[in-house]
Amino acid sequence: MTLTLAHYLVLGAILFAIGVLGIFMNRRNVIIVLMAIELMLLAVNMNFIAFSHFLGDAAGQIFVFFILTVAAAEAAIGLAILVTLFRNLESIEIGELESLKG
Repeated sequence: MTLTLAHYLVLGAILFAIGVLGIFMNRRNVIIVLMAIELMLLAVNMNFIAFSHFLGDAAGQIFVFFILTVAAAEAAIGLAILVTLFRNLESIEIGELESLKG
């Protein structure tokens, strides 16, 4: 049995749905929300790679490298902001971040 494009697309859809559920099921912890967003981004990247492979074009795979570079920078900045918030508020719950509104 060989893997077809549909197998990869279904797996990508399942990963994306798990990421969406991670955001909606747990809206209190910022770290879990960031991890869910990264999971959604990786599901989209997997779809890019699957389409690129099955269409025989390397452009999708090259595009994924750029996306992963930006995602790594975004995760680093997000975690740095999270550490600063934890130092100031001593909590990483989303509900307590509303005190930062000016």
